[in-house]
Amino acid sequence: MTTLPRDTGDAGGPLVVPPGVYPPQEDTFLLAEALDREPLRPGADVLDVGTGGGALALAAARRGARVTAVDTAWRAVLATRLNAALAQLNVEVLHGDLLTPAAGRRFDLIVTNPPYVPAPGGHSPRGGPARAWDAGRDGRALVDRICAGAAALLRPGGALLLVHSAVCGVESTLERLALAGLGTAVTDRRWIPFGPVMRSRTAWLEEQGLIAPGQEKEELVIIRACRPQ
Repeated sequence: MTTLPRDTGDAGGPLVVPPGVYPPQEDTFLLAEALDREPLRPGADVLDVGTGGGALALAAARRGARVTAVDTAWRAVLATRLNAALAQLNVEVLHGDLLTPAAGRRFDLIVTNPPYVPAPGGHSPRGGPARAWDAGRDGRALVDRICAGAAALLRPGGALLLVHSAVCGVESTLERLALAGLGTAVTDRRWIPFGPVMRSRTAWLEEQGLIAPGQEKEELVIIRACRPQ
C-alpha cells in the first residue's frame, strides 16, 4: 500500500491507496480546485462518483458536507472507508456501478472523475487497474452514462462537476448535458503531458484522429452543469 502526500488544493490529507486503486493525479487536483470554489452550505449532500481512494469525498466532508462516495471496485470502496476513518470524517461509501447505488436520492453537488481514456478494443474492462481509466474506443463509455443520468440525482439548483480529457470530446459532453436539461459551462482548462497510458497509445490515437500527429500533451477540462431552480 502507498501513502500519498497531499500537495495540491484541498484534495484531502495523505491517503492510503492500495495497488489497483486510482491515486490522485492532475485530473483529481483540478477537480478539487473546482470543488473548493463551490459554495457548499453545511450539511449539503454531495455524491462522489468513482471515488478511487476518496480524495474528493474527504475534501467535501472537511467542508461539512454529507458525503456519499461510490466506486465499482471493492478495493477502492475499502480504501475510501479506511481513509475516512483515519481522517475521522463521516463518509458513506457504496459499492456499485456509477450512479446506480444513489438511484432515487437527490444531491446538491455531484463530483466525478470517471474513466475517459480511449482504448483499442471498443469496450471497458470489467476488472484490473485499467478499469480506472479505459473507456471504450472514444473514451465516452462512462461519460455518456453520467451525462444521461446525473440530472435525475440533482436537486433544483444542484450542480455536477465533471473532469475529463478534451481527447474524448468536450462539445459532445456539453451537448448531452444540455439535452438532459442542465445549464453547462467549461470552467477550467489545463494542459498536461501525456501519462504512461496515453504515451503507450499515441500511434493508435493518431490513427483514430483523436490527437494530432506528434501531440504530447492533453487538455483536461472541468465541466459544470447546473439543474435550474
